Amino acid sequence: MKKLFLYITLLTGLICNAQFGTQVFAKDPIVNLENFDKQRVHWGYFLGFNSYGFKMDYKDDPGVDVEVKGTTGFNVGLVGNLRLFEYLDLRFEPGLIYTQRNLSFPEVQDEYDRLREVKSTYIHFPLLLKFSAKRTGNVRPYLVGGFSRTLNLSSNENAQDDNLNDIFRMKKMTNNWEIGFGVDLYFEYFKFSPSIRGVFGLKDELVRDKDPNSPYTGNIEAMRTRAILINFTFH
Repeated sequence: MKKLFLYITLLTGLICNAQFGTQVFAKDPIVNLENFDKQRVHWGYFLGFNSYGFKMDYKDDPGVDVEVKGTTGFNVGLVGNLRLFEYLDLRFEPGLIYTQRNLSFPEVQDEYDRLREVKSTYIHFPLLLKFSAKRTGNVRPYLVGGFSRTLNLSSNENAQDDNLNDIFRMKKMTNNWEIGFGVDLYFEYFKFSPSIRGVFGLKDELVRDKDPNSPYTGNIEAMRTRAILINFTFH
């Protein structure tokens, strides 16, 4: 998580301090791209980082929870923006997400067998509403929220083997709600928008082992995605 905030601080600082013909944060800046947000439709692309985890709900008190450690992943995708009103936009941001979560199951005695590396490649389809504040010079903060549907290309949902054969299985399609914030920065030739967003899975994503008493899945009532996405969008 610390790495994610370091990345966004460094990259945003480099771009915002660069000179693109005028200073974005000057006291009396030259207003860049003055009519950009008046477009009915505009497009862009984003690059970013992520940290994924799981929220575990249990049937019985496990004593020791399943340990979930996220790693820093990578996002890339496109942005389609439809202007609805002066301060409200509808945004579609299809993207590709690479991530990994490392799980440790305390009920498994063998130290090697209790570990599961859950590597995931997602195709992510968020449909979001963007609520923008009034633009001040070349800066315009915003809030964003909505719902998304995600296709997990690495789910192993249809695999015949399970954790007894080192195969961790998840559902292929999941639904989420998302909320976040960001800021639009207007440069001479483009708009740059760093943002941070939380992703919250709505339904159980776990495919259970064949053995109902499996030490991996037997006591888990539900397993839902929790994630933070940090994106750098260029329009």
